[in-house]
Amino acid sequence: MKDGIAIGQKATVTTKVTSDMFAQFEGDVVHPAYSTVSMVYHMEWASRKLILPYLEDEEEGIGGGVEMKHLGPACVGQEITITATVTSLTSKSVISNVEVRRGLDIIGTGSVVQFVLPKKVIEEKLATAKL
Repeated sequence: MKDGIAIGQKATVTTKVTSDMFAQFEGDVVHPAYSTVSMVYHMEWASRKLILPYLEDEEEGIGGGVEMKHLGPACVGQEITITATVTSLTSKSVISNVEVRRGLDIIGTGSVVQFVLPKKVIEEKLATAKL
């Protein structure tokens, strides 16, 4: 990774809840509210934004884990803000704490682990997985 990423650095995703973010299985809506699946997606996206400016051309990030708690609802049209903060750095990983807010209310918390690897290594792992 390029120099510059640091503990405490933040990245944010802001979006409005849409019907495709509802809690649903096989197209059947369970609740017309922001789903846990969508929250995990946005947590990973905010965390990825932390590393994007620092990836070398031959590197890529790959998910290593997500821990989260879905604490409250958000309904269609409501704006949510997802903020990831770097809490740990190693030569191969970036760990961030993530907070999801609907206005002033915290509706989700968690952490995301991303590994930064050479693209070649990721391609080799994917090729092996196809066997």
